[in-house]
Amino acid sequence: MENIRWFEEVEKRKEELIRNTQGLLQIKSVLDEENATAVAPLGEGIKEALDFMLNIGEKEGFLTKNTGNLAGHLEFGEGEEIVGILCHVDVVPEGDGWSSDPYAADIRDGKIFARGAIDDKGPTMAAFYAMKIVKELGLPLKRRVRMIVGTDEESNWRCVDHYFQHEEMPAMGFAPDADFPIIYAEKGIADFDIVADGIETVEGSEEVKVIRFTSGRRYNMVPDFATASLDVSGNHTELIQRYEDYKEKHGLGGNCHVDNGLLVLTMEGVSAHGMEPDNGKNAGLCMASFLVEFNLNEGAKNYFQFVCKYFGRESRGKELGVAYADEITGELTINVGTLSYSQEVGGRLGLNMRYPVTTQLEGVKTALDQIVKEKGFRIENFTNSNPHHVDEKDFLVQTLKKVYEEQTGEKAELISIGGGTYARSLKSGVAFGPLFPGRPDAAHQKDEYIIIDDMLKATAIYAQAIYELAGKID
Repeated sequence: MENIRWFEEVEKRKEELIRNTQGLLQIKSVLDEENATAVAPLGEGIKEALDFMLNIGEKEGFLTKNTGNLAGHLEFGEGEEIVGILCHVDVVPEGDGWSSDPYAADIRDGKIFARGAIDDKGPTMAAFYAMKIVKELGLPLKRRVRMIVGTDEESNWRCVDHYFQHEEMPAMGFAPDADFPIIYAEKGIADFDIVADGIETVEGSEEVKVIRFTSGRRYNMVPDFATASLDVSGNHTELIQRYEDYKEKHGLGGNCHVDNGLLVLTMEGVSAHGMEPDNGKNAGLCMASFLVEFNLNEGAKNYFQFVCKYFGRESRGKELGVAYADEITGELTINVGTLSYSQEVGGRLGLNMRYPVTTQLEGVKTALDQIVKEKGFRIENFTNSNPHHVDEKDFLVQTLKKVYEEQTGEKAELISIGGGTYARSLKSGVAFGPLFPGRPDAAHQKDEYIIIDDMLKATAIYAQAIYELAGKID
């Protein structure tokens, strides 16, 4: 192989890489179906981010294609087979409590702060510049290199579903959307709702009547905010004092005020990625555990008792009887991503379940159905993405191990994750960076960031990986 100084090539393009990363991060590409149009089926912001990538790709001489405004690709090279690089430009909602504008892409202390900085716009731009380096060096290739840009990774994956209905499947590839060294296994991911209908209100002896309760934005995020509107018989003072004591005991934020005769409580938790619920403080579950201690109206009592019994104390499905683990991908986890209750409509939980690769999913579904029905609830909107696992002897895995070890001098351990990346869309695909071992993961959290030096190192790794996977190497 030619003696290419990959990191020096990245350094030559550093300022341009940072500038384009900031430009992409300044686009608020959050799913916005309410304002969807034919040309922007997932919202204007997401369409703008897709166009941004396709436009810079076209400017740099890549072949580009927009696939139904849901996905697109940038390609160069020759050959029958494709090496795919699967990225996404949609981001989760920004949430609350940021130190700076989440779409300003401010640089502080060697980091770029923005929603999507590490998941997945920063890595997308790193991979783009890796492609650019290989292309500009004129290195001979035997496979085409194609960056596939998705727009719905954080929700329902409509982008890659649509894309692979119309475009060819790469022979192999990687997603720069997780951790280094190499993620060769990913848990299965199931989203579903647990629902109870409203109960006709009968005036009784309740001391607290829950009128409305909401928490959470997405199945795959730990909710960092909850609000409850209460009709409290008698004086509010005692309940407010108990609320303040509860927040202090559990290290939570929030406040209370009176609005149109109702006592409104707000609670601030800590957001985290739904693949590990224990990394956050679920504001909805905390609010539920506070309210359940009161004499509530019947529908609310049933709902909050159910929530607290089965989800309030642990996230591994033990109370539900579905706990399971294997040696490849570890434990099953359940994140309660959305919670809501009202007297008229009833109660609803939006759950994100991540299960090991050897799980018998039908058995889990049967067990869940049984418990839920016994308690007067039902399961709706069950969707599933199967687990993913690539053999460690695969050419893709072995090549990426070699590249990582040469660039870092560290052993490339194979790891598994609870998160789901676009790698599972490929028959032979793995997740490959950009988060280096020991770095905290700020994805889906307030003040999300990417470390600029790490982004540059990842770009060099990706450039060598592209060449070794696609190049004519003797």
